[in-house]
Amino acid sequence: MSDTLYSHVFDWSPAEPSKLFYQSGSRQPMFERALGVHVWTRDGARYIDASSGAMVSNIGHSNPRVIAAMREQMERGTFAYRLHFESEPAEQLATALGRLSPPGLTRVFFASGGSEAVESAVKLARQYALARGEADRTEVIARFPAYHGSTFGTLAVTGYDPLTRPFRAMFRDMPKIPAPRAYLDRDNLTDEEKGAKYAEALREKIEAIGPKRALAFIMEPVGGASTGALVAPDSYYQRIRDICDEYGLLLIYDEVMTGVGRTGKFLAAEHWEQSPDIVVLGKGLGAGYAPLSAVVARADIVEAVLNDGGFMHGYTYAGNPLACSAGLAVLKEILHHDLIGNAARMGEKLKERLTALMKRFPFIGDVRGKGLLLAFELVQDRATMAPLPKEWNAYHRLVEIAYAHKLVIYARRTRGGDEGDHFLICPPMIVSDADLDEIMDKLTTSLLVFARETGLEDHDA
Repeated sequence: MSDTLYSHVFDWSPAEPSKLFYQSGSRQPMFERALGVHVWTRDGARYIDASSGAMVSNIGHSNPRVIAAMREQMERGTFAYRLHFESEPAEQLATALGRLSPPGLTRVFFASGGSEAVESAVKLARQYALARGEADRTEVIARFPAYHGSTFGTLAVTGYDPLTRPFRAMFRDMPKIPAPRAYLDRDNLTDEEKGAKYAEALREKIEAIGPKRALAFIMEPVGGASTGALVAPDSYYQRIRDICDEYGLLLIYDEVMTGVGRTGKFLAAEHWEQSPDIVVLGKGLGAGYAPLSAVVARADIVEAVLNDGGFMHGYTYAGNPLACSAGLAVLKEILHHDLIGNAARMGEKLKERLTALMKRFPFIGDVRGKGLLLAFELVQDRATMAPLPKEWNAYHRLVEIAYAHKLVIYARRTRGGDEGDHFLICPPMIVSDADLDEIMDKLTTSLLVFARETGLEDHDA
């Protein structure tokens, strides 16, 4: 009786108008299945996922061992509220993350996504200041451009105008310093001097707002969507650490995109032998199998907060056993199959091939990144790095062309969100030489079509 009564509720047809809404009302082909680095749609088309979704599917799609681990946990139970019960998957995953993180970072707080985890890290920093009797420390310094999340709290430290502009009247914007976009500079400074120059902007900002008010500095060690795999000069990283130590700021590394192996190290911080005070993980931690993120913090920070009345923060799904079982299985897959090493090796090959495209297409102004977090930027003039006319919407158009050629890439505006065009090429860490061939063939064809549409130069034409 009840099945008949409610049958209309579940009677759905792909032909009817969608009831969903996200950023826009545009429609996409219906997903059917995914395996490895490929995704199939219901019409039978096969796409190569050269961006790992949104830089999430680090170990590829439909890994049978991860699915088996999740199935086993589902048969035992899918939810255990953290205030009522501990769960073995959460304890195991927290222990593993602490052992893989820089010395001293041994305490872990789980959440479901990058925005949640960044906000948790900022709140932890604030409560640590309160526990130490430093109530005036309220300012979290960030960079512009930068992306740290979409909640009000994380928008306050995000520097990407299209996302922050509509809501700026509703939150208190945090102070910003310039992101270290040394590739745009036209000066005679050495790389070491450039790194020092950008780092010293932090000191200037601390002095401007008042050292007693400065709480923390948050940064992406390798840029994400807002700056397109931006890597600072090597000298930048230690100088930033020294300035934070000098003024008593906590250093927060947002490794939501870079962490868990994508850059060819477990943490991008390892490329510069850095040990931040708090690290934020996401995306590749759950790798698309379950919503999962984490804050990994120094033990003394956490103990001070817990001893001062506890961490006044939480989420319903924090430490969810099903999500943590997925994360644990993902981590085992990465370590047991040396996917971090593969990310380093294949990333070097991919970067060389992307750089080689600059000879053919002079409108590619820069190729940058670490491991399999890579990007290229389009410009009008490589000598001045002037961006393409923003009304061309190149960041959107090239993605459309690539999609038509069954290649999935990821794009954003480079210069703060209103102009500039960069494209992230970040395939899963299981990518093979044959996969790179397929990506490069489709990308080259897409760039050729774009050049013909816009009248830009193609040196092979």
